[in-house]
Formats: sequence, C-alpha cells, structure tokens
Amino acid sequence: MTAPLRNDVGGTASEASGTGTFRADVIAGLGAARKSLPPKYFYDAAGSRLFDRICTLPEYYPTRTEAGILTEHAADIGRAVGRQAILVEFGAGSLVKVRTLLDALEQPAAYIPIDISEKHLIAASGELAHAYPRLKIMPVVGDFTASLTLPQVSGGRVLGFFPGSTIGNFTPEEARRFLVEAGRTLGADARLVLGVDLKKAKERLEAAYDDAAGVTAAFNLNLLSRINRELGGGFDLSRFAHRAVFNSELGRIEMHIVSLEEQSVAVAGQMFHFACGETIHTENSYKYDLPEIRALADASGWHIEDAWTGDEALFGVFLLSRS
Repeated sequence: MTAPLRNDVGGTASEASGTGTFRADVIAGLGAARKSLPPKYFYDAAGSRLFDRICTLPEYYPTRTEAGILTEHAADIGRAVGRQAILVEFGAGSLVKVRTLLDALEQPAAYIPIDISEKHLIAASGELAHAYPRLKIMPVVGDFTASLTLPQVSGGRVLGFFPGSTIGNFTPEEARRFLVEAGRTLGADARLVLGVDLKKAKERLEAAYDDAAGVTAAFNLNLLSRINRELGGGFDLSRFAHRAVFNSELGRIEMHIVSLEEQSVAVAGQMFHFACGETIHTENSYKYDLPEIRALADASGWHIEDAWTGDEALFGVFLLSRS
C-alpha cells in the first residue's frame, strides 16, 4: 500500500476541511431558518463504525441485495472492463464490497479508494493489502464530491465504483453534477459501476432507516456527539430523537434529529434555540425508478451499458460508459 494522497481535504471531515470549516458549516446550518447539517459529517471514526453495523441489519436490504447482484454479475463487469483495470472507488468506507470486483478483474493494475475519513481509510486499506499482497493500493484522502486529483498509475481501462446508493444522498441536480465530475476524474473511456436504491413501498423504506435495534438512530445522533467533542457543543442527546420519513412528493427518505422539548444549546460559543418538535435535517436519500436513472445518466454524459436489479427489483446496479 502506498502512502495516502491528500487532496484539498483529508482525514475526518473536520480534520479534512479544517476545524474552521466544520465549525462554519455547523454554525450556518444550526442558524438557518430550517436547521440542517451536511451528511458528510456523519463519517468520523465512530460514525463510520456505526454505518458498518447498519449495513448488517436485517431491515437494511441495500447492502445484501447489492452484494448479491455484484456476486452474480461481477464477471460480466470484468469482461466489459478488460485486463489491468484501474479501479477507483468513491467513498470507499470499509472496502468490503470492492473485493467482489477485485476478484473478478483480470490482473487489476491498481485500486484507488477515496474517502474523507483518513484513519478509517488507512486501516481498511491496510487490511485489504494483507488480503491482496500483489495489488497496488493507492488511497486518496479527500471529499469525493469535490474535484479530485488521482495518483498517476499505468494500466488499462479505468473503472469507477460508487456502490451503496450513496448517489441518493444528493439532490437530482447534485447527482448530475457528481456524475459529470466523476466522468472528468475517470477519463473518456472509463466505466462506472453505480449502485442505486429503487422506489418501493414506504413501509419498507422507512424501516430500513429506522431499525428496531436503534443503530441508525445512534448513527444520526452521533453527529451531535461529534459537535460536542470537536466544537465544545452542549447537546444533551437524551433531549433529542431520530426520525426517518419517506417524502413521497420528492421521492426521498429524510433523516432528521428532533428536539423533544424547547431548549437552547451552546455550540462554539454561540447559542441556538430549538422549539419543541423542531428538527435538524441531516440527510436525504433519493430513490429512483429506471426511467429516472436513464435520464440522470444521459444528462451527465454517461450511457447505461448494462443493468441488474435482482429478483425483487429492490436495488439496481448499473454499468455506465461514457457517452
């Protein structure tokens, strides 16, 4: 494994952008008429561990459904990409899913995982290096939603990997901009494996984001714990609750942190007032149908080369090529 390449940001989101940027985003979000916080700040070390637990929950169908599709069709992806592919993963996380692709690729030239949480990325890359001792692993610490510089490496076709329905965290326009930027990063002849959560019954969607064990609630509320730790916040987590609802009009799951009473909280030397029932909007997860995905790909310079949705059509894995 080579030393991590640091782009404009690195480490956890507050380390990456500088504590000042984290503070500025939090103060701006909590001071807005409708309070919100960027979801990228979920993924400090504790948040990354909690998300790994979410992926194993019985209610959270995306991970196991996507894994099944990748297992069944990884060989098709490998044939489409060819020998000595350079695999680039956006938002790499725990590097579990990528092993299915690596095993299917013929003599991959390099693997470039990109993630904002430096400690998590280095630890996961080290584990992967033990499992694939001949693979050149070149981690990049950075915010994959921004412009990125990748390490220089010779090889065959570049294959991007953006699994886990993370595309749904963007608004449709943000998703289009991400795919345009990903195309520039990956290059003209690249392919991209894209995971997308598909539209389905409201009850099933909401259960996936509000599990019975409360892991997703802990993941959401960890954002307040992080503000306490890093910005001297005064949040009492017992006075807040997790809420996940499906907004059918906008076609998205919304995650909120709800104030259970009227209260004021100090953060970074400023006071913020919360009415009883007022929320902090922390995440959206847009769900798509097949025509919407096709339109999104077309609008961002990509073409759907192949698509797989599994038996129940709960989740889609799409192989995109540059138009």
